[in-house]
Amino acid sequence: MSLQGPLIVIAEQPATELTAALSAAGAFPIVESTWADAPTAFVAVKPAAIVIADPDESADRSAGDMLSLQIATLNGPIVPIVALTDTQDVPALPIALPASPERLIARLQSALRVRSLHATVLRRCEAFSGPMLPQWPTDDPLNDATVLVAGRGPLYPAISTAVGERVKMVGALSVEAAAKHLDAREIDGAVLGDGFSPRVLEQFFQLLRRDTRLRDLPVAMIGGPGPVDLVNVEEAVADPQAVVARMIPLVRMHAFEARLKRMLGSLDAGGMLDPATGLLTRDSFFRDLDKAVAEASDRSQPLSLARISFDGRLDPRAGLDGARLVTRLVRAIDFATHDEDDAILIAFTQTDLRSAHVVARRIAGLLKTTMLMPHRAHAKVTAHVTLATLKAGDTPDTLMLRVAGRRMVAAE
Repeated sequence: MSLQGPLIVIAEQPATELTAALSAAGAFPIVESTWADAPTAFVAVKPAAIVIADPDESADRSAGDMLSLQIATLNGPIVPIVALTDTQDVPALPIALPASPERLIARLQSALRVRSLHATVLRRCEAFSGPMLPQWPTDDPLNDATVLVAGRGPLYPAISTAVGERVKMVGALSVEAAAKHLDAREIDGAVLGDGFSPRVLEQFFQLLRRDTRLRDLPVAMIGGPGPVDLVNVEEAVADPQAVVARMIPLVRMHAFEARLKRMLGSLDAGGMLDPATGLLTRDSFFRDLDKAVAEASDRSQPLSLARISFDGRLDPRAGLDGARLVTRLVRAIDFATHDEDDAILIAFTQTDLRSAHVVARRIAGLLKTTMLMPHRAHAKVTAHVTLATLKAGDTPDTLMLRVAGRRMVAAE
């Protein structure tokens, strides 16, 4: 990712080494500013990103507040702020000191990738010509985030509690369990607690090196063997609240990127995908089901419909978890939607009842073992599978009657 700017570097004293490293990495133009001049520079330059070189020095508080207000009210793609700081609660993407130029540049490149993706989504929304523009989420991306906490030492309970108070958390007592969570879920940050040997930590780092999806995953390491060669892994102090404070901005950015990718997928599909889940909207699902039933009837091909329902009303976060997991589990030839009462409807094309039963039960089993229940940590999810296969003379309504006890009802 190019560092083409402009970039603003805020420092009370000339940050010669920092600007030289940014320039060597291809950043241009670079505008240096003091805190007092930062609001004026922001308006004049319209930067792609801001780098704060000395946030711990005495700064003009009113200028800082004015700059924050200007960024918050900006009508356009995000302007990421990267801060070199040891302060534990900074409204920016923090990099612990001492920081190597490689770590700073990597974090800045990652943030600029998100800005570029945001700009693409905004342009696509303006040019969208489909029947209905996908609804853009307006809440904090942190509401979508999940943080993995792995550890087995005395700090693990305190870190888990501190993380769980701010974001959705999933725990792991081993590297193997952590690897399974990273593969099955959308994880937006990871905290490696104490209790792991250097050899075990190296296994986790090897996983991060192998999987390109995890290159931007923010990782805080407590009590590790020392600095590692991964730019997204930082050592952290053994203070749970401090760890969470530093991780929150990074986790929010990662969750925002995931939200942008779902939105872009929905736009690519002409608004047929729900940007919150990645599944078809209910209207689109029923339209596709109409076509699938007509095609299967004409060609005498099998078609099965499954409904996976759950006992009681799920927490909204758990319902989203289940729907997003299904997007990873369904085959390319099948399609699904998030139905009423948090149930999942899946249409299995070219699939008879017996084969559909095997696949649906497998998906239900994975949902039961993977879905998170935020307010009922020890409660187990109970999933029920109802199946129907296409018979002679069947219509989409009769299929829905057999799996859900009602006819097709479009979303309101």
